[in-house]
Amino acid sequence: MGANKKESAEVDKKKKNSKKNQPTKKEKHNTEESVLAQKLEDTATDYKEISADDDSEDYKSVGESEAGDGESSGDEGIRNTGSSEGLAIDGQSEDSEPDQGAEESDSSEDEVAPRNTVGDVPLEWYRDEKHIGYDIAGKKIKKKEKQDKLDSFLANVDDSKNWRKIYDEYNDEEVELTKEETKLVRRVLKGKAPHADFDPYVPYVDWFKWEDAKHPLSNAPEPKSRFIPSKWEAKKASSFVLGLVRAIRKGYIKFDKPKEEPRFYMLWGDDASSSEKTGHLSYIPAPKPNLPGHEESYNPSLEYIPTQEEINSYQLMDEEDRPKFIPKRFTSLRSIPAYENAVKDSFERCLDLYLCPRVRKKRINIDPESLKPKLPSRKDLRPYPATCYLEYRGHKGAVMSISTEASGQWIASGSSDGTVRLWEVETCRCIKVWEFGEIVQYVAWNPLPELPILAVTVGQDVFLLNSGLGNEEIQRKVKELLQVETPTAPEDSGNKVSGWSWLQDDEREGIRLRHFKAVYSVEWHRKGDYFSTVMPADILFFHFFHPTRSIFFVSTKKNVRVYDLLKQKLIKKLETGLREVSSISIHPAGDNVIVGSREGKLCWFDMDLSSKPYKVLKCHPKDITNVAFHRSYPLFASCSDDCTAYVFHGTVYSDLNQNPLIVPLEILRGHASSNGRGVLDCKFHPRQPWLFTAGADSLIKLYCH
Repeated sequence: MGANKKESAEVDKKKKNSKKNQPTKKEKHNTEESVLAQKLEDTATDYKEISADDDSEDYKSVGESEAGDGESSGDEGIRNTGSSEGLAIDGQSEDSEPDQGAEESDSSEDEVAPRNTVGDVPLEWYRDEKHIGYDIAGKKIKKKEKQDKLDSFLANVDDSKNWRKIYDEYNDEEVELTKEETKLVRRVLKGKAPHADFDPYVPYVDWFKWEDAKHPLSNAPEPKSRFIPSKWEAKKASSFVLGLVRAIRKGYIKFDKPKEEPRFYMLWGDDASSSEKTGHLSYIPAPKPNLPGHEESYNPSLEYIPTQEEINSYQLMDEEDRPKFIPKRFTSLRSIPAYENAVKDSFERCLDLYLCPRVRKKRINIDPESLKPKLPSRKDLRPYPATCYLEYRGHKGAVMSISTEASGQWIASGSSDGTVRLWEVETCRCIKVWEFGEIVQYVAWNPLPELPILAVTVGQDVFLLNSGLGNEEIQRKVKELLQVETPTAPEDSGNKVSGWSWLQDDEREGIRLRHFKAVYSVEWHRKGDYFSTVMPADILFFHFFHPTRSIFFVSTKKNVRVYDLLKQKLIKKLETGLREVSSISIHPAGDNVIVGSREGKLCWFDMDLSSKPYKVLKCHPKDITNVAFHRSYPLFASCSDDCTAYVFHGTVYSDLNQNPLIVPLEILRGHASSNGRGVLDCKFHPRQPWLFTAGADSLIKLYCH
C-alpha cells in the first residue's frame, strides 16, 4: 500500500509539472496568430511569383481565407481560421520544393546565359581590341560597329520602340525592355515599390488584445543596481589612468612642446628662408616687390624728374606702356602727401599673390656657344678638294665605277653603255676604249705600279685586261701573266658543279673568268697578287682587304664581318644599326672603318673602341652610293644620289686615349640627276688631295684644292 501511495504521488507531481510547462490559452492564441500572419505573408509573396495558370485555385483560396480572417472576431474565429489556414499551408509546404525550383528556373539569369564568358576581367582591357570576349565555344565575340549620333537619331525617329533599347556593354548587344520592365523602371524612378501589387499602407493588425489587460506587461520596480555606478568599470578606468601615468613618467608618451615665437624677425627677409614653409616640397615663395629706387625718392636728382613735354607724351602712350610712377620733388618729408594709389597697389599685389600661378624653374646660365664642339678652322685643315677643275666627257651612259692607277697618272671608268675607257688625268684625253656590249658594274686597278692590269666586272665575267701602259719589260711581264694555254677549273670531288672557269680573251688581250652568277664587284689585295669577287645573293654586298694585315672585311645588309685569313675564323662583327649598308671603306691605318647606308647615314667605326659606331653622320637626304678614304691625307668623302659629294677631315691619332677628329669641310656640287640617280662613285687621287666623282649624267669630274 505504501509503495502504491508513493507511485500515485509521483504521477500527480509529473501532471502538475506538465501543466505548468504547457502554455496558457492566451499564449497559445498569440503564438498561433503570429505563425498564421507569417505564413500568410509567405504564401502571398510565393503566389505572386508563381504563374497564374498553375496556382490560380490556391491563390483564390488564400484570398478567401484572408477575407474570412477580416470578418471573424473573437478567439474562436481566429482559432478556426488559423487551423484551416494551417492545413492549407501545410498542404502547400509539401509542394514548396518544386515551386522554389520553378522560381529559380524563371529567373532571367537562368533563362538566357550571358554570351560573354570572360568572367570578372575588366572590359577596359578589350578597349583597343576588335573583340569583347569569348563565347562558350571559345570563339571571339567581335565588337559591333558603333552607330554615329546621326544614325542613332534617325533610328529613334524611324523606330517608335527604339527608346526601349539598352546597350549591354558586357555582351556588346542591345536589349529591348518589355512593357512590364519599363513599368518597373518607371515605378523605381518615382520612388515607388517595383511591384504594383505591393501596398505600403497596409492597415495595422494589432495581434495583442488589450481588453483584459489593466496593467502593463511588467509591473516590477526598477532594480537598485541601475542607479549605483559600476565598481567593475571604476576598476578598469583606474587601471587605464594608472597605465597612462606610468607611460608618461617613463617617457613612452611625449607631448608636443609649445612653439616659441621669435622676438625678432627680418623686415626685408625672404619667405623661403623660414623653416616652416620650406619643409613642403610644393611651396614656392612669392616674388618680392621691387625695392624703391632713386625715382621714388622725395628729393630725386633733376635728371629723374620729367619735363612737362614728357608728361604730356605719357598721356598719348598706351596704359600698359605708360610709367606707373612719375617722380616729384619735395623740400622735406613733412610736405609729402599721401600716396594716391596705395589701396589700389596693395589690392593688385594681393590679386597677384592669390591668382597668379607660380612654377619653379631651374635656370642654368650656360653660354650657347660653349655647347658647340670646338672645331678647328677650315683654313687650318687645307688642302682639300673644293672646286671642279676638269671634266672627262665621252661616255654615253651613266658612269658606274671609276678607279685610279697607283701612280695617279691614269684613271679608268666603266659605264652602262658597255664600254671601259682609259683616261689621262691631267689632259682629260681618252687613250683606250674596250667594248663589252653589257653594263660594266665595276673597275679596279692593280695596286702595284709595275703591273698595270685592270679588272672589269661585266655580267657573270671578270676580265683582267692589259692597259698597255709601261715600258717593254713591264708589257712582257704582263703578257706572260695574262696568258692561259688551256681552260682550267678547280678540282671538284663528287658531283659538285664548277663555280668558275678561266678563258683566254684574245679580242681584248686579257683573261676572262666566268662565274655561275652575276658579279657585283672586284677588289685587289694590297700586294696585287690576289683579288676577290662578290656575287650578290641578297646576303653579301661589299668586301675589302685590310691595308696592312691579313684581315678580310665582308659587308652584309646590316653588319660588317671581320675575318682573319690565316686562322680562317670570324674575329669581330660590327653592328651598324642601319637599314641597309651601301658601301664601306678602310682607313689606311686599318683601325677605322666608315660605312655608308641607303638611308643617307654615314657611320664611323673605331675597331679598337667598340663594335658599335663611334659617330653617325646624317649628311645626305638620299642614298649614299660610295665612301672613300684618302691614302695619305686625313680626308674621306661620301657621294649620294642627291648629286652631291661631301668632303670630311678625319684625323686618327696614335694615342689610343684620344678619339678621332671629324670635321665637315666642303659640299661638292655640279652633277645633274638622271633617272633618279646622282653621283654613283667617288675616288681620291693616290698622291694629291683631289677627288674624282662619276655621275649618272655620263660625266667624270675632278675636284681640286
